[in-house]
Order: sequence, then C-alpha cells, then structure tokens
Amino acid sequence: MKIRENYNLQSYNTFGIPANATYFVEAHSEEELRQAFQLNIQPLLILGGGSNLLLTKDFNGLVIKNAVAGKEIIKESKEYIIVRAGAGENWHSFVIWCLENNLGGIENLSLIPGTVGAAPIQNIGAYGVEIKDVFHHLEAMHIATGEIHTFSKEDCKFGYRDSIFKQKLKGQYCITQVYLQLNKSDYHDINISYGAIRDTLKAMNIEHPTIHDVSNAVITIRSSKLPDPAKIGNSGSFFKNPEIPFTQFEILQQNFPNIISFPGSDGNIKIPAGWLIEQCGWKGYRRGDAGCYEKQALVLVNYGKATGAEIWQLAKDIADSVEVKFGIRLSAEVNVM
Repeated sequence: MKIRENYNLQSYNTFGIPANATYFVEAHSEEELRQAFQLNIQPLLILGGGSNLLLTKDFNGLVIKNAVAGKEIIKESKEYIIVRAGAGENWHSFVIWCLENNLGGIENLSLIPGTVGAAPIQNIGAYGVEIKDVFHHLEAMHIATGEIHTFSKEDCKFGYRDSIFKQKLKGQYCITQVYLQLNKSDYHDINISYGAIRDTLKAMNIEHPTIHDVSNAVITIRSSKLPDPAKIGNSGSFFKNPEIPFTQFEILQQNFPNIISFPGSDGNIKIPAGWLIEQCGWKGYRRGDAGCYEKQALVLVNYGKATGAEIWQLAKDIADSVEVKFGIRLSAEVNVM
C-alpha cells in the first residue's frame, strides 16, 4: 500500500475538479483498507467512483480510494441467484456482467455512474427500480475497529436516495462487499412502467423486450439526456426530486396547472427537480465554465475550468430561485466537500 502526498484528485471525481488531498491511498483489499484506517489520519474521505462528489476546496486529510474488486455467483436456485461484488467494482460494468449471465433485476439501473459500494449508500434508483428492490445484504468494515459487520436490508434503512450510511452511521463504516438477489431472465418480470422506456422500445421496434433490450433502452435514454463526464464534467443529477405534502401540492397545482408530479412516499407527492429548475429559467444557463446542462436542467456541469466553489454557488442560486417561486427547497444529491 503506497501513501501519496499532496495528490491531485482531478481524475478521481467526475466533475474534473483539480483539488488536492494531503494524503491519498488506493486500497485493493480489505486488509489494505484496514491498514489505511490504522493510519488514523483525520479528516477521512472514502472515495468510490467520485461520481457523487463536488470538491469545493483541497482536502486536508486522508482520501482512501476503495478499489476492492471481484464479482461472483455464490448461491443459485431454480429462479434466482445471489451475486457478490466488491465495493470498488464499476457499477455499470457490473450491470453488464449480470446481463451477460442472464440475470435480471438491475437492467433499469444501467449506465448509472459510480461503484458498487456506493450503490446501497445512495440507494441508487432509476426508471422505477431502486437498489433496495434486489438487495440481499452487504459487508462493511467498522472504521474504528477494522471489524467486518453484516447488514441486512432492514439494517440499511433504505429511503429515497438514502440509507443508514448517510444518516446514523455516516462516517463509521466502509462497505466492502455487496450481495444482490437477482432473477434468472426466464423468471424475471421486466419493469417498463416508465413511459420513456416504453417509447424507446417502441422506436426500436421491440414488442417483447428482454432484460438486454431494457438495458439498451435505458442507455439510449440516459445518453440522450446526460453528458458524458469524460467530455463535460458532471455528477449526473445534482438535486434530489423533492417530496411535498398533498395539501401543498394542491395549492401549487392551482398556481401552476402544468406542474409535473408523481406519487411519493407516505402519501407525499414527488415533483421533478429538473422541471422546477427549468421553470425558473436555468436550463442551458452558463456562468463562466459552470453551467446548467442544456438538455437536462437537473445536471450541473463543468465546461472546463470551473472550480467546485463556482459550481456550488450556482447550485445555491438555483435552489434559492426555486424556493422563491415554488416554496420548495431543493437539497443536493451530491456530496459537497
């Protein structure tokens, strides 16, 4: 395990922000993770794919890149299979591996950036599917002791883009292995509840889609709306879709009859953050090299030389304007450091 000093993190975050870490370690095994934690350098940042991170300044502490790899089938029945993947595996590559093995359940989550380990922390979701829908359990290292603990679905307390690792246990554990229960394709009911998927499949002249078809449709949709981080720095959706009480929604609907909404949790109504931002005139806006993507208002971008502080200021200005117009406060989905 090599400890690097004053290390540039530009290639380790999808915004492409050139911030430095005082110390940097890349850990490829649980033992290397344990050794890195034993350095006891604070503050500590555990890095996955850097796709959910905005660095607004240099990090004066230790950054550990979780690079624990590996994926395998560990249990099989007639209808389902349990697979294990290392936390450092690229999420989309893992999805493709599952498809190649004819395993259904996460095809709707194709092309989501990041790593396997970050997926349950964020409870990633797209097009009607969330990671919790196929989650079996995970293993995580307790940072203070180096011990490996097992967490069930109930233990993780999944919510909308949320889990116990973002709440009560934030900063206490590092996920090492994730276990998912997937269906063999012959026994899997695909989810094409989102109109965009149905429309794309129709355009592809596919009447009886397979898990591979759904994945290709999702990739087509995401590629058409979201910029490639290799070309334009971004972290995907910057804000969460807010959920509001039905009574508040009724008032908004009177003032904004064209408001878009979906059923939320606990009887609440979910409003697309992208729609709110677009209604405030931000879509396609650019301030220096920081901007709001022209094809999807929910995505903030770095056109080249924007600093993290500049992108964060733009995000705060956008949130302020949405709150003034709609009375809804947007919250960042991205981890701002």
